[in-house]
Amino acid sequence: MALQFDSEEYANRLQRLTARMRDEKLDAMLLFAQESMYWLTGYDTFGYCFFQTLIVKADGDMVLLTRSADLRQARQTSNIAKIEIWVDRANADPAMDLKNLLSDMDLLGCRLGVEYDTHGLTGKNARLLDNQLQSFGDLVDASGLVSRLRLVKSPAELAHVEKAACLADDALDAALPLIGPGAGEAAILAAMQGAVLAGGGDYPANEFIIGSGIDALLCRYKSGRRRLDANDQLTLEWAGVSAHYHAAMMRTVVIGEPTNRHRELYGACRDTIQAIETVLRPGNTFGTVFDTHARIMDERGLARHRLNACGYSLGARFSPSWMEHQMFHIGNPQEILPDMSLFVHMIIMDSDSGTAMTLGQTYLTTTDEPKALSRYGLDFINV
Repeated sequence: MALQFDSEEYANRLQRLTARMRDEKLDAMLLFAQESMYWLTGYDTFGYCFFQTLIVKADGDMVLLTRSADLRQARQTSNIAKIEIWVDRANADPAMDLKNLLSDMDLLGCRLGVEYDTHGLTGKNARLLDNQLQSFGDLVDASGLVSRLRLVKSPAELAHVEKAACLADDALDAALPLIGPGAGEAAILAAMQGAVLAGGGDYPANEFIIGSGIDALLCRYKSGRRRLDANDQLTLEWAGVSAHYHAAMMRTVVIGEPTNRHRELYGACRDTIQAIETVLRPGNTFGTVFDTHARIMDERGLARHRLNACGYSLGARFSPSWMEHQMFHIGNPQEILPDMSLFVHMIIMDSDSGTAMTLGQTYLTTTDEPKALSRYGLDFINV
C-alpha cells in the first residue's frame, strides 16, 4: 500500500471519528467527500466524480462501495480491507446497491450520517440516495463532522503543509525572472506549476489563477493567455501541494511604474494583514479575522472594492477547490486553535480605475502569534 502516513496516525483519526459519531448518536457515517476518505484511510482517487461512498460504523468497521475502475486504486492507496463493487449498467441505481450493503451490515433502522455538502455527491445521486434510504433508516446531514476534525492538523500533516509552503515559494522563485514587458502568461504559469511538480509536489485541487491587464481584477482561473505590456499588472494565486496538502499564496505584481492607486491599495492590504496577524490566534474566531479585515478596508473607503471573505482553512483537498469549508467571513463562530493551517488573503479589485491589488499567504497557528509559512514576507513586488 502507498500510504502517506503510518498506521498509528490512521488509527488515531478513526478513533476521533468514531468518538464524535457516538457523541452525535450516529450508528454509521456515509462518507462521500474524497478528502474525508483520504484523511481517514489514505484512499487517493478522482473516482469520486462517480457514485462511491465509504461506510464507517460506530464500532470502526469500514466498507467502501465503488466502481471496478477504483478497486485496485483503493487496494493500492488505502488501508480499507473491505471493498464492494457496484456494476456499471444501463439504468443503474448504485443507491440500491448501497441499501443492500447497509442491510448486510445490520444497519436497517439505524441513524446514518451523510456527507451531503460535497462535490463527491451530485444532486442526482443525492436524490437516488434519499429515495432508497428514506424508509431504511434515519438520515442525518453530517456534512461538517469530518471537516471539523480535519481543522487541527497533526505533526505529520503539518510536515506536508510546511513542504507545500516551500513549494509555493519555489513557484514564485520560478515566475519572477520571467515577469516583465513582453512576457507570456503561459510561460509564467508553466514555470510555476513545473516548479511544484519538480519539487515532488502534486497538482493543486483547483487551477492556478493568472490574469494581467484588466484580467488582473479576476480571482478565478479562465482560459486564454496574453503578453505583458511595458506598464501592466499581473495577479497570481497559486499553491504548493504535498500529499494533497495545500499552502496557498497570492500576489499582484506591478510591471513598470506603479500608479499611486497601486501603492495606496497595497498599503491597505499590508496594513490589514499585519492587523490580522494580531488576532489570528487562540481566543479569537474566524469571524474576528473578517471583522478586522472589513473594519480597516471600510475605514479607507474600500468597501465596494473588497470581498465578503478574506481567507479560509487549508488542508488535503481534491478538485474542484483547495478551500476547506471554514472561511473568514462575517459571523463565523469557529474558534481559532493551535495547529491550524489558514490562508489569509487581501483582494482589492477597483473596477473604477481598473486597478488590482492582492496579498496573501498561509499561516500556521500556534498557542500565541501565528507563523507565516512563506519566506517572501509581504513586500510589494515591482519589476
